[in-house]
Formats: sequence, C-alpha cells, structure tokens
Amino acid sequence: MASNVKKILSKKSKFHELLQAQVGNEFSASQQYIALAVWFDNEDLPRLASHFYKQALEERNHAMMIVQFLMDNDIAVAIPGTETPINEFKTPRDLVDLALRQEQQVTDQIVALARAAREESDYIGEQFMQWFLKEQVEEVSSMKTLLTIMDRADGNMFYVETFLTRETVGDEGGDAGAPTAAGGAL
Repeated sequence: MASNVKKILSKKSKFHELLQAQVGNEFSASQQYIALAVWFDNEDLPRLASHFYKQALEERNHAMMIVQFLMDNDIAVAIPGTETPINEFKTPRDLVDLALRQEQQVTDQIVALARAAREESDYIGEQFMQWFLKEQVEEVSSMKTLLTIMDRADGNMFYVETFLTRETVGDEGGDAGAPTAAGGAL
C-alpha cells in the first residue's frame, strides 16, 4: 500500500536529519519502557508492568511510523542503535518520574521537528508532525496522572495496581488518524 505512494520529497534537509535522529530517540524510549516494565514485572506489579510493556510497543510503533514516512518520501533510512536504558531504581515512583521526564524530552524533540519543518516550508513534513504533537500531549498527560496516583498511594503499590485495573491511563493505541508504521503496527 505505502509503496504505491508517489514519492514527492527529494532533497535532504535539517528536518529530515532530525527525523532520522528521532527514529533512534523513539527506539531508545521503547527500550527504556521495556526496562521499566521488566522492573515492575520482577516486583510482581503486573498492571504497572503491562502499562509499560504497552508503552514500549507504542514507542516502537512511533519509530516505525517515521521510518515509513522517510521511505515513502525517498529518504534513505538508517536504523540506529539505542541508548542503554536505566535499569536500577530505588522506588517505584522513580520509574514513573523517569517516564514523565522522558515524555517531556520527546515532546521537546517533536516540537523541534515541527519547527524545522515549518522553517523549511516543508508542508508535508509539518502535516506529518501534527499527529505526533497531539500524541505527545496525551503521553505527558498520562504520565503526569500516573505520577499523581503514585504520590497519592504513598508507597502502597496495590492502590496503583487497582487504579490501573479500573482506569484507562493513556490511549489504547487505536487512533485511526495515526500514520502508517513500516511493517505494520504491533
């Protein structure tokens, strides 16, 4: 399906370079979420583990959406390595705090991408970034909510587990307006 899309962007730009770097950022975020999920899983906190396993897949899918956009626009793609995730934490709150800071950092990266596309009058790139901007609002909001719940639970992880069983935190990944992920979203 995507291979039939007419390739209309040809020149390499700052936006395209930042977009290529964002592939690595998204894969690194995915790896960090896996590390968080495994930590929670090892602590017998299945709802928190499940939440972060899903987050890891979501970040992987974001990377593959960018890969598909680059391929559709005839821009060479190089899949980068990832940063080593943090694996050691003192408290469960530390993990959610790290997740919030990570989402805030990704938001800054997405804003920089949208700005670069706009400055280069890359209207196609700017339109592509709109979905990611909207997604980051949800990502930061959901991590803030989870951190608030962690603080209210005051160390009682069963309250947090119960909250995650009862409530939906974040989207469920079913946005029909989402860009296509290379190879299909997982």
